[in-house]
Formats: sequence, C-alpha cells, structure tokens
Amino acid sequence: MLYSQEVKKILKLSIPLFIAQFAQTAMGFVDTIMAGGVSANDMAAVSIAASIWLPCILFGVGILMAMIPLIAQADGGRQYDKIPRLGQQGLYVALLLCVPIALILYNAGWLVDQMQIEDSLKSITTRYLYAVIPAIPAFLLFQALRNYVEGLSLTKPAMVISFIGLLANIPLNWIFVYGKFGMPALGGVGCGIATTLVYWIMLFALFVYVLYAKKLQHTPLFVNIEKPNWLVIGDISKLGLPVAIAIFFEVTIFAGIAVLVAPLGALIVASHQIAMNFSSMVFMLPMSIASAVSIRVGFNLGNGSTLGAKNASYAGLSVGLSLAVVSAILTLLFREEIARLYTDNLQVINLAVTLIIFSALYQCVDALQVVAAGALRGYKEMVAIFTRTFVAYWVVGLPLGYILARTDMLTEPMGAKGFWVGITIGLTVAAILLGQRLYVVQKKQTY
Repeated sequence: MLYSQEVKKILKLSIPLFIAQFAQTAMGFVDTIMAGGVSANDMAAVSIAASIWLPCILFGVGILMAMIPLIAQADGGRQYDKIPRLGQQGLYVALLLCVPIALILYNAGWLVDQMQIEDSLKSITTRYLYAVIPAIPAFLLFQALRNYVEGLSLTKPAMVISFIGLLANIPLNWIFVYGKFGMPALGGVGCGIATTLVYWIMLFALFVYVLYAKKLQHTPLFVNIEKPNWLVIGDISKLGLPVAIAIFFEVTIFAGIAVLVAPLGALIVASHQIAMNFSSMVFMLPMSIASAVSIRVGFNLGNGSTLGAKNASYAGLSVGLSLAVVSAILTLLFREEIARLYTDNLQVINLAVTLIIFSALYQCVDALQVVAAGALRGYKEMVAIFTRTFVAYWVVGLPLGYILARTDMLTEPMGAKGFWVGITIGLTVAAILLGQRLYVVQKKQTY
C-alpha cells in the first residue's frame, strides 16, 4: 500500500483510538479536579496512589498488548478460525494477571509507610489503593476484549464505551468524593470507588458489543469456548512480557518521580500532578497513533506486504511528529489557562506553569519514541523495546533527574524541575534508540 494511503488508514484508526484514550485519561483529570476541590492533601494523595496503581495495572495491559499484532496478522492472513482462539486465551491471561496485581496493591500500604510524607497523605493513599482492588479484573478483561476488537481494526467501539465511562465517572466522583445521596464524603478515597464502578460498567458494555456486533460475526468470540491452552497463554505472555516491562519502566519513571517529589511538600506534589496529568492527556495522541501503526504493520505483515509495513511505520512517525509540534505550541501558549483548570491555588498554579513548559518541550521526542515502539510491536520486536526503554528511562532519565533535582553534583538543586529535565533527556534517548532499531529491522526486510 502506498505511503499516502497508509497515512489515511492510520488517521482513520487513530482518531477513535485517541478519543478513547483521551476519555480514559480524562477520568484521571476528573479525579484530580474533584480531589483538589476537597484539599491539596487529597489531590496529592490521589497522585501518589496513582503512581502505585498505574504501574501495576499497566504491566498487565502491556502483556495483553501482544494480542493486537497476533490478531492483526491473523486477520491480514485471513486466518479467521485462529482469531477467536487468540481472543479467548487472552481473556484467560487477563484473569491470571489479576492475582499478582491484587496482591501487590493489597500490600502496598507497606510501600506507602516507607514514604516520607504526612500521615494524613498516607491514610488517604492507602485507602484509595484498597478501593481500586475490585477494579482489577474489570480493567484487565476490558483491555483484553478491547485488544481483540482493535486487532480486527475496529477502533470505534472502545471510543464510544470510554466516553460512557467518562460520563459515568463524573457523577460517581461527585457522589463519593463529596458525599451526595446519603453517601459519606470520602474525599480522594471516593475517586477510587468511582474508578472501580466505572470499569465494571465499561466491561459490561464492551462484552455486550462483542456478543452481538454484526462486524464480529465472522470471528465469534464466545461460540466455541475452549479450555485454557497453556501453550498459547505462554506465547501471549512471552511476547507481551517485554512490552509490559517496557511500559512498566516508562510509567515507573514518572511514578518514581512522584514518590521522590513527595517529601518536597503537598504544594509541589500537587503542581507536579497537574503537569503530569495534563501531559498524560496530550500523550494519548501519539499513543493512539502508535496503536494504529502497530495494527497496520501487523496486518501488512500478515498479508505478506513488507513494503506496506514500512510505509505504515514512516507514515505514523510523520503524522505523530507533525501533531506533536502543534500540541507543543498550543501548550506553551495556554500554559497558565491549563493550570487554572485544575486549581485556584496561586502557589500551585505558578509552580505548575513552569512544569507544563517542560512537558511542552518533550512532546516531539515523546511522539517519536512511542510511535517507533508501536511499529516495533507490529514487527514483534518486543525485546528490543524492553532493552532500549530500560536504558533510556532507568539508566539515563531517572538518575539524571535525581542528580539535577536533589543534589548539587552538576548544578544547584533544581527541585521538581530537575526531574522534568531528566524526563526530557530520557525520552530523547528512547526516541534515538528505538528509531535506530526500527531502521535496522526494516533494512533486513526484502521487498
């Protein structure tokens, strides 16, 4: 397929993906605003809890992402009998992942106790984590069904259902955070309860779609139910594990920074959370393009078109970079207005504005690295993603950020700004390393 045609295909796939991802990330935006309406302490506690919850749950999401290239390649190769089997085994993987993740969150109180934060923050953070434990099976089963559907290039269902989740999240937060309709006012903990209810609603909606959608009748997921096939489960897990670890590295560098920022005080934590939440929402744009690229690369390879896979990769990179330039400019222009959306505390706003400038500066390299990783997922180059992100985030980004933020080894301690400089440099290294690997993989292809 020609380059221009791949651009159109990627845009067609990525727009619903972006809206879906944006809606899910906007739930965090709603949580932050609702908790911030109670106190800076509640906002900070939700930030710290999210820094523990997200790495755990996204590790599971990373393993399940192996379903997308497997299903896309089977779809491209017209192996329609293979697709439901992959979908069912992916659901079994999701159920198995629930156990270790739930155990980690159940015992996360120990980790919170080790943090140098106020007792009030510890209490809210721990109770929030307990509140989201029942969300784990709903979240992972939803993700498995979503990957099954999106692997078949159907990206609109998740978009619609994610908006249903966002619309449900707003009143549920209002009820449990502020204590409406006879419920106790739980503050930040109420955000955790709302999150759990929302993901069960989303799972039910997607299950109904998969069960009755006409577009999935040629690959019915629940007609012939198979027992767990440990060979297929092993293949999905083996293929997805490097991606899960790579995502874990990327998420935990931000989570680790949130923990390291915590001793600097609730105001700095709150400003860091604002900048981080906003940058996470912006990140959904290149992430959706990366998912679309992964689908198109996998489909083209399954169809025997290595040239189509190459065109899909470079089309995604050019679209991702172009949109990142636009978003970075808009972020710089409206940085103060963005901060004011979250809080009316002037001290928090002033600190957040500075950090939002850093988030604008790294958006271009962030887009390049995530789209390159998406293309490599389509090629099943999972180990390459793992090794390169480890070096970029944990060997370069976080250590450098800590040195700049908390020590005088290179300059006067920069506080939270030092961590954001480290993030920017780490993402730049990731973009270079992943781009280089993508070039090598495509050079080996014969056309």
